[in-house]
Amino acid sequence: MVVKNPNPDLSHSDPLVWLVTGYRAGERAQIMALADALGWPYEVKDLVHRRYAFRTNLLRGRDLRGIDRRKSSPLAPPWPDLIISAGMRNEPVCRWIRDQANGSVRIVHIGRPWARPDNFDLVVSTPQYRLPEHPVVLQNTTTLHRVTASHLEKAARTWAPRLADLPEPRTAVILGGNSGPYTFGSRAAARLAQEASRMANRSGGSLLVTTSARTPLSSWKAFKESLDAPAHCYDWAPDPDTNPYYGYLALAESIIVTCDSISMLSEACATRKPVYMFDLLAPRGTTSDLARESAGPEEDFRLGAWLYRLMMRYGPRRLSRDVSLVHERLISSGHAVWLGETFPDAGPPALSDVDHAVQRVHALFPGRE
Repeated sequence: MVVKNPNPDLSHSDPLVWLVTGYRAGERAQIMALADALGWPYEVKDLVHRRYAFRTNLLRGRDLRGIDRRKSSPLAPPWPDLIISAGMRNEPVCRWIRDQANGSVRIVHIGRPWARPDNFDLVVSTPQYRLPEHPVVLQNTTTLHRVTASHLEKAARTWAPRLADLPEPRTAVILGGNSGPYTFGSRAAARLAQEASRMANRSGGSLLVTTSARTPLSSWKAFKESLDAPAHCYDWAPDPDTNPYYGYLALAESIIVTCDSISMLSEACATRKPVYMFDLLAPRGTTSDLARESAGPEEDFRLGAWLYRLMMRYGPRRLSRDVSLVHERLISSGHAVWLGETFPDAGPPALSDVDHAVQRVHALFPGRE
């Protein structure tokens, strides 16, 4: 798929960009966000990966053995000037493309790379991956996103009439799911519904609630059963025409997000509205940090989350990520607080992470900004 930028002032010298898309939705969204922000025409390369391709991935290969070429987008000249990609399984493909172009292709990797940073021209990362300092590594606070003022204005026009009956102020509640050390079980869901309801009822307002692709059905049921405030609820589906997510972000005066999802926290903070993080480990202010890390019996237990916390503490850092580092950065920068705490009167500052990434990519092509 080729996407032509509508800007009529584009120069013929704009770099040719390939998006070697991520095989996870969050990675794909970040790739598209950076491509849109750059403003250069791009071509999307969808890859179908073979289920068993450990050799070429783990050994940092530079070939196409990991993909099914018959089912994937064609990879043929003219070769691009720039590749934007993410995910370990895409790395060998990107290196193979650069080899075919005699090393002239710039590679921008989003997230955590498996190979050493020297293999890339730019790595756009966030604190949870704990990457070492390196000249090609850009350490942003949040993930890349597509939340812009124009996008929110458009969503507000679409959804304002549909939500007009809900009392203001409105609070968006964005539900994540099980991820790494975090478990979004029935107990946590009920606790969140109760806290969000109290917040809405104190102000005389309402809630705009959406699940995500990772939200367990049992947790969603427990949330709705404990909800005690006027609310508009949406059960997540991939259809963008019926999904009110951006409408919620646009029309809410404040936003509650479960702490497991860095991408949803990033998008919420990009609105420059007060963002409240919901701690999935245990109620804030009632237990010690150690008790929260241990996920006491009053909380939802998941073996995978318990094992992940052990791996974070004792295993190689490459095999885990520490999302709490992002939480700390968001709090220290004034972009978010924990649910139950008071948001600073000054309000959240602007986020510039997408701009930083664009500037670093432009620097790879002097004179072609």
